[in-house]
Amino acid sequence: MNHFLNQLKHEEKLDLVEPSEDICSSYSEKSAGCLKSAKILLQNDLYENSISMSYYAMYNLLLALLFRIGIKCENHSGSILLLKLLFAEKELYKIISAAKKERIDKQYYVTTEKDGITKDIAEELLHDAEEFVLKMKVVMRNLNNDSIGELRRKF
Repeated sequence: MNHFLNQLKHEEKLDLVEPSEDICSSYSEKSAGCLKSAKILLQNDLYENSISMSYYAMYNLLLALLFRIGIKCENHSGSILLLKLLFAEKELYKIISAAKKERIDKQYYVTTEKDGITKDIAEELLHDAEEFVLKMKVVMRNLNNDSIGELRRKF
């Protein structure tokens, strides 16, 4: 396993836990709420906030997937890396990685971008979030006891 993920394990921020449909459902609901918020914020010209909510719609669904197979990760980068390494979902990995970068840029730094550019980014991220959510739901639906067991062994 990747050095960074091993470090997270050592720090007890990454661990194998009992798979949980309840926690999976809770994070799925949280994801749906974030997606709805992203749309409302975008419609009200709150672009930076919309960008954050689009990212969290993706991230919460990723957490739902991880809990579905019984992995607890308390680190955004670690969770995203697991999507690539464990699930081999390179396209989804790229989408959420780009969204994370935009969220960090907009949440922690003052921007000198014109609102039009930020609006375009917010619209694009919302579209990406909707696509990510649809594709992640397919990944989750395709999981069965055998594939969950295999992913847990791989971990």
